[in-house]
Amino acid sequence: MELVAALAERVPGLIVSASAPDQLAYARDLWPRRLLDVRAGHAATTPPAAIVWPTSAEQIGALVSFARAEGIPLVPFGAGSGVCGAILPDARSVVVDLKRMASFTIDREAPLLEVGPGALGISLEEELERRGFTIGHFPSSILCSTVGGWLAARGAGQCSGLYGKIEDMVASAECVLGSGESVDFHRRTAGLNLLPLVIGSEGTLGIITRARLRLHPAPRVRAFAAFGFRDIESGWDALSALFQNGLRPAVSRLYDPLDSVMLKQGAVKSERSEQRPRSANARRARVLYNALRAPSALNAAIRGMEGNLLGGSTLVLVFEGADDSAHDDCDRATALCLRAGAKAYGEGPARAWLEHRYSVSYRQSPVFRLGAFNDTMEVAAPWAKLPALYAGVRRALGRHVLVMAHLSHAYPDGCSIYFTFAAAGSDDDDAARIYERAWRDALDAAIDCGATLSHHHGVGRSKAPALGKELGIGIELIRGTMRAWDPSGIMNPGNLAPREPYVPPAATSVTAPSSFELDERSQLATVAGALPLARVEAELAARGFTLGLEAAPDPALDVATWIARGLPGAPDPWSDPVSQPIAGLCARLHRGSELVIRPAPRRAVGPDLMALFAGAAERVGVVRSATLCVRRRSAPTARALPFAIDRNPPLSDGENAAWERLVAELESKY
Repeated sequence: MELVAALAERVPGLIVSASAPDQLAYARDLWPRRLLDVRAGHAATTPPAAIVWPTSAEQIGALVSFARAEGIPLVPFGAGSGVCGAILPDARSVVVDLKRMASFTIDREAPLLEVGPGALGISLEEELERRGFTIGHFPSSILCSTVGGWLAARGAGQCSGLYGKIEDMVASAECVLGSGESVDFHRRTAGLNLLPLVIGSEGTLGIITRARLRLHPAPRVRAFAAFGFRDIESGWDALSALFQNGLRPAVSRLYDPLDSVMLKQGAVKSERSEQRPRSANARRARVLYNALRAPSALNAAIRGMEGNLLGGSTLVLVFEGADDSAHDDCDRATALCLRAGAKAYGEGPARAWLEHRYSVSYRQSPVFRLGAFNDTMEVAAPWAKLPALYAGVRRALGRHVLVMAHLSHAYPDGCSIYFTFAAAGSDDDDAARIYERAWRDALDAAIDCGATLSHHHGVGRSKAPALGKELGIGIELIRGTMRAWDPSGIMNPGNLAPREPYVPPAATSVTAPSSFELDERSQLATVAGALPLARVEAELAARGFTLGLEAAPDPALDVATWIARGLPGAPDPWSDPVSQPIAGLCARLHRGSELVIRPAPRRAVGPDLMALFAGAAERVGVVRSATLCVRRRSAPTARALPFAIDRNPPLSDGENAAWERLVAELESKY
């Protein structure tokens, strides 16, 4: 109770609780590994010392100052719907619930939304729709997630095919850093852009107190289509063709044969199952439980039925907009799919998907009540690496669990694969061991296939042990950012970064690629940093591709310098949020270490480290090579989405100070 009294005294008006029910409710998120502990009766977590509900940025600033002085860890909390273990306070921690900071205003001219971090997704979106707008962000967790959580985890919504991920929607975010300073980070399309370091930081750098999000007119027209393909490979060939030909379906989901069967089930619980006698439901539950005890045999049986008893794969498309262009684009997509050998299923499956779009959020509890477990894993890679990724992760998971998959969140250069898996053990401790082995093997398989470990769920504690295998020295750059902006280490300690320091392999030198390599399948060009940008464009033109620059580049400008200046002249990301100019890079830090950011269409593995190089004037390191997104010169471009905002606002004093501290920290060690 001394802490409660001290908080009330040091932060006037702050609501504080140390009651046992509140401590229990705020002790974890929805990480399935912890749910297994809860079901087993183990103490899954240590309750926090207190929970607070601030109502203003000023209160948060005072709270951070108090926590720094007293050495008290702070754990930002949205709605607790995360699935990666980002919320795991200890007995000294104070959990900071932000849901009382939920007010918003609308700038109709841009249009732009200014909103508090605690705004609940579904309530906010419904209110915006009544006013004629949408954010375009519809995660499956929208019923139980907040704006602050979306930014913290670098989330994605079901309509990312048109509106992009959350990082594509944020114009600025105000954040109280762990240092106690309040900084308003602005997005810039050229020049220094520190906002990507805050988005995806999972509460480890500071507390987001306000965000400005792009708005779109609420759609007045929707067009639906669905198609059957003989196998999932044929389906993703068609899906990539859609995006590489300038089409932007708001929703595009490609289901493998088993997931296609699940898709047809639709709602959470059918009327027929509700009418079935309890004894019949109990028998079905026992059958399912026993089947999940032998996942390898079950997976083998399913593979034998694919393309025969189960059928092929199903592609669901939903286009939306303000006019009949949605129907025009749907007609173009239909023509592309039919030319690819698809069978048209009509509008029905897509309309049914939209009606039950959030049903998946309710499927976990019945599985856990059964005595089994289930979870999801979302990874992403360029199109050329997708076949190996799909096969590799499916094989790794299939040794331990029943596995199914679908593709969603597609881009011109690649796609996310969303694996769903379930299994049962002889008891809860055995189930926990199966769960951990499945995750370990699946993450290793994803790394071996060249994927990013997370597309939109984040890292938390679930994926942190494997993060060094993807980011290498990037782990230490994340830690350096934490030290620069949270020098006392009070912000969500233990989250995101692995416990062990990164130890580079004996051979630390990374071989730079040849001067020019083109992956036509993924529409990615990997080029040496020393190569003139004009020569890159000429090499691409000879092969029928282009960078899509606004003007012919200066012949004296090389790729590394172009990136260091912030990629000036690259296609406007606000006009087409789904496309990106750069997918990955290799950089040499000033003390000689090599950083490799593997190409990915999008990622959610902590702060986006490319922000340390794009527009950074080589203050942190020099780009040796970069993987740039290109397009065919003959392909149509995507319909531009209008947005009236300053693309490159001036750097504020707060941003500049935060940047200089970060550079000083990184220069001194890396």
